[in-house]
Amino acid sequence: MIQTPKLLSKKMPYYAVLDGWRGISIICILAAHLLPLGLKSWQLNATFGVLGMSLFFTLSGFLITSTLIYYPNVPNFLIRRLCRIIPLAWLFLLVTLPMVNASLETCIAHFLFYANLPPFWLTELTAHFWSLCVEVQFYLGIAILFAITGKRGLLLLPVIAIAVTLGRIWHQQPVTIVTYYRVDEILAGACLALIVEQKFGQQIPRFLSWINPFFLIVLLMIASHPVLINANYLRPYLAAVLVGSTLFQKSKINDFLQTKLLADVASISYALYLIHPLFAHGWFSSGGTFIKYAKRPLTFLLTFGFAYLSTFYFEKPWINLGKRWIKQRQRASF
Repeated sequence: MIQTPKLLSKKMPYYAVLDGWRGISIICILAAHLLPLGLKSWQLNATFGVLGMSLFFTLSGFLITSTLIYYPNVPNFLIRRLCRIIPLAWLFLLVTLPMVNASLETCIAHFLFYANLPPFWLTELTAHFWSLCVEVQFYLGIAILFAITGKRGLLLLPVIAIAVTLGRIWHQQPVTIVTYYRVDEILAGACLALIVEQKFGQQIPRFLSWINPFFLIVLLMIASHPVLINANYLRPYLAAVLVGSTLFQKSKINDFLQTKLLADVASISYALYLIHPLFAHGWFSSGGTFIKYAKRPLTFLLTFGFAYLSTFYFEKPWINLGKRWIKQRQRASF
């Protein structure tokens, strides 16, 4: 029997376990960027960084597609997304780009979110900004698709996802920061949203209700390891199946995913991701190996502290502003 995903809202569904996955994804990314994870030869830092991003992108694709299904208004969708993303992203760029003496061309590429495309414009402090570029480019792409085709156009997303993956295989791109070779991870999450909304019948939900999530975690780790190149092409779909398995069944991992700690981490995850390089740069990364990692507790303390302040005192007013703009547009349409 398929378990109905636990809803916490009467409007657009909100699934409790997704907060847990979001918390886990940012923890994996921070650990990969800031801590030594085993012996260097094991390449666990690279593995957990890729794994964390796969989960992050899956959740993003799920959220974006679900939003368009429940609130099928492209201008409102863009207002909601851009008010969520741009204020902190641009503030981060205003702080970091002068620190690395970025050229005008580099600044423009960052502020317009194409710094991850060849010839590449990323800097030492903005190396992680590639993922945000992928996100924003996806927002614009799916908004254009939806504006032209409506809800029916969302059914093209699985086809596009498979096409992107085939392109990765053909051009031998197991892990890359370029959007047209990486966006299948977001598209896999979009496919999961369509599955949850029963756009493809009951067979896939039955499969998701049966497969063991712990087994999927092992497979996802294998598909995220840099040595196992061929397995990496399955990574987008393994991440989506893993998240989906916890939506359609009750397993031991679900209780862990719904803990308050992970929910709290998830609530500030965007700020954590965006600002953490600031506190792993300069003095924070100077000295020998022991000295550098001895400073990591301070790095984590400052990262989490500033992320909390950013989320609730800087980002929240912008998000609320976006909501007011949407309400004004809705009133004006009556």
